[in-house]
Amino acid sequence: MKEVWSNSWKKILIWACGYVSIIAFAIAGGYAIVKSEDEDLKKTAKTCFIVTLVFLAVDALISIFSAISQGVYSAGFAAFIVWFSFAVLILKIAAYAFFIVMELVNARGEQPSQNKALPAEKEEDIPEQK
Repeated sequence: MKEVWSNSWKKILIWACGYVSIIAFAIAGGYAIVKSEDEDLKKTAKTCFIVTLVFLAVDALISIFSAISQGVYSAGFAAFIVWFSFAVLILKIAAYAFFIVMELVNARGEQPSQNKALPAEKEEDIPEQK
């Protein structure tokens, strides 16, 4: 049976699911880790899992600090939380975009190797030139 999705598109889907939400990644990345036989796909899913957990932890810290700033109102601290969450959002977009672009570049580099050339002819088959 012909495979519909290439490995590079599967990797891009894993990174996109990691960006969208932890639940989407748990479905796509978890399936790739558990069911896939391709070690490169598993490695990508594990890397995406680590990156997703880092951003999840930073988002949790922002939520904690935001709750603290609501209890003890300080205009400077509230402004810091807003700018910090904005910086984290930009960093998150940049990180996932970087990994997706890297997968696209790797996929483009692999295409010529997928179109395998004919095996080299034997020396006996090559006509001698005089």
